[in-house]
Amino acid sequence: MWSKSSYSDEEGDACVEIAIEHPAVHIRDSKRRSGCHLAVGAPAWAGFLTYIAAA
Repeated sequence: MWSKSSYSDEEGDACVEIAIEHPAVHIRDSKRRSGCHLAVGAPAWAGFLTYIAAA
């Protein structure tokens, strides 16, 4: 199931969406839902979240 940030605009089309499907986290552009998406492992996703929280 895809979810998006609570910081998304009112139309909900200016954000990144994620779907967690073990063992990967899938990331896509909400404006191009049928386009390509990126899949990363859980450790990489956790590292990314740690990095942006510290920025």
